[in-house]
Amino acid sequence: MSEAEDTKRVSLKMERTAAQNAKIRARVARWDLDIAVFLFAVLIIVIILLFQKISIEVVGPVAIFGLATVWLVGLRRGKKLYQRFYEEELAKLEPDSKESVKEIVKEKVAVTVEDMVKKAFLKRLQQ
Repeated sequence: MSEAEDTKRVSLKMERTAAQNAKIRARVARWDLDIAVFLFAVLIIVIILLFQKISIEVVGPVAIFGLATVWLVGLRRGKKLYQRFYEEELAKLEPDSKESVKEIVKEKVAVTVEDMVKKAFLKRLQQ
């Protein structure tokens, strides 16, 4: 295998690692305090409507609208954050660095072990 193929493989692995790290960071960051406060407000509105003996035909759509709004805002925010975090992760990774290659190998092994544990846990739950 030539050195060009090796560096290409390493760069592809680094891009995948950057994408994975960015996805994880974006997934965590999209549910911030603003979204939690909005969800709390929707819950309060639903509770108030129920205590006022408003019919479920009115309360249900209000709750669904609130949850759908939260989901859409979180999705949009997650996409924006993913792009930003992806660029940051790519900037962090240097293709010439031996440490980054070691990190990729460690993360791959960790992901593989994590997947194996998840599969074993799910298998045990199904029994």
